[in-house]
Amino acid sequence: MNRTVDAGKTLIVDGPASVMVSSGLAEVFGLLTDQKNKIVIREGKRLPFVVKQEATFEILLGENANAEEVDSDTIPKSWIMAFEKVLKSKTQPAVIMVLGAVDSGKTSFCTYLVNRLLNMEKKVAVLDGDLGQSDIGPPCTIAYAFVTKPIADLFSLEAENAFFVGITSPSKASEKVIEGLVLLKKEILDKGADFIIVNTDGWVEGEDAINYKVQLVKKLKPDMLFAIQQSVELQHLLQTLESSTPILIKSPSAIKQRSREKRKTLRELGYMKYLKNAKVQSIPLNWLKIEGSELFSLYRTYEDVQRAREIYGLLGMKPLFFREQKEKIVVVIGRNRWIDKSSIEKVEEYTKKKVVVLRKGEEEGLLVGLYNANKNFLGIGILQEVDYRRKFLKILTPVSGEISVVNMGKVKLDRKFKEIPIIAEEDFAF
Repeated sequence: MNRTVDAGKTLIVDGPASVMVSSGLAEVFGLLTDQKNKIVIREGKRLPFVVKQEATFEILLGENANAEEVDSDTIPKSWIMAFEKVLKSKTQPAVIMVLGAVDSGKTSFCTYLVNRLLNMEKKVAVLDGDLGQSDIGPPCTIAYAFVTKPIADLFSLEAENAFFVGITSPSKASEKVIEGLVLLKKEILDKGADFIIVNTDGWVEGEDAINYKVQLVKKLKPDMLFAIQQSVELQHLLQTLESSTPILIKSPSAIKQRSREKRKTLRELGYMKYLKNAKVQSIPLNWLKIEGSELFSLYRTYEDVQRAREIYGLLGMKPLFFREQKEKIVVVIGRNRWIDKSSIEKVEEYTKKKVVVLRKGEEEGLLVGLYNANKNFLGIGILQEVDYRRKFLKILTPVSGEISVVNMGKVKLDRKFKEIPIIAEEDFAF
């Protein structure tokens, strides 16, 4: 459909949709759009087209998409002032960090800063630290990219490097997230950026979240810290960060709150993007270093053969795989095998350790991060099978380089790259 909008108004479009300006001029987060630009809006995303000169739009709306006009510019004045402060920064390279709750407009603000800085011919990189809603790298990773031209959506960027964390929230991996961000920040600085825009996740409430954000600021040492607040959700965090002098900016009036299901859908688009053209590879376990997995960290035949036989006798069977760890014993059995509860109790009484029983196939669908021998990130994959007899891993991945390190994540996907529940972490040895 075609739609003409007067200058000074804003056309707000919810995806999935595509929009092209057939006449006139509009702006999206600092990106000027005219007849040369066709902008695709993902499902779950919203873009504001601020009309600079009366514009006619060609709009194609997908299922549940929407387009509506509002009478004013939806970009907050505080964003314009924030950009002016960034531009006047006496420190270069300058690290700019953005904090805010879920769906507060952090990514939109980062996109706005990037585009405005590019219009001033600055060399800009975006460091994406939002595991659950990553725009630049695959979900469950931290990633960065240098931006060479104005963009409407950070999702269109290709990651130059990434750091696999393997989970969608920093709440159970905060130290690893900080480690990855510090590592990638140094790499970006070595490549000569004028500005690094650091986008962060929306975990901001509660003592653990506050402590995590404080450590994030301490370790990354931003030259300028912006906080987007909608009501009072950042009050405690801002008080704690007072010594870092965060600059408060407003959330856009047209911001769209997304459900947990919608955020999950956006992640699944990310899995699809980074698993496109994936093929199954069979890799011998002794070629690989496995990280993030107690089960495979020291994969070998159990050394105390006599003790192993005694445990097999108590179990009443020889499992596909057996591993005695410091505090527990992991036993892997066939899909259709069963170990009697009383047999498990006998082993626990004999060893004074908890017995964890896994069935072959429970590993299927586990998200993994893949690295080469130099620990350079190659991409992600999905663990398809552990062949315990032949000692192979089967991984579905588009990665073509030689894989030397496999980092096991804690997210599972089905064959259509949809997230599925994982068994309780305390019973999951992979």
